[in-house]
Amino acid sequence: MIPIHEFLNRIRWDKKFAQGQFEIGYYDRSEDEIIRIPFEDVLFDPKDHFTITIMDSECETHMVPYHRIKEIYKNGELVWHRP
Repeated sequence: MIPIHEFLNRIRWDKKFAQGQFEIGYYDRSEDEIIRIPFEDVLFDPKDHFTITIMDSECETHMVPYHRIKEIYKNGELVWHRP
């Protein structure tokens, strides 16, 4: 399995691969479920190699560690996951 940081970088930098609608599924501890968000709502800090920042529906930002990212979907199809 490709490491999550490499998969995210491929979506960000490989224009041919990145064509389509991507969603990230991360484990939310307070909700105890996988939350899916559009890739466009993910912010990357170039100095932070361990977390992403997401913006929720109320425009609040949250830090999500890479290890809590469990799934990635492309055009609604699961293309990457970890148990």
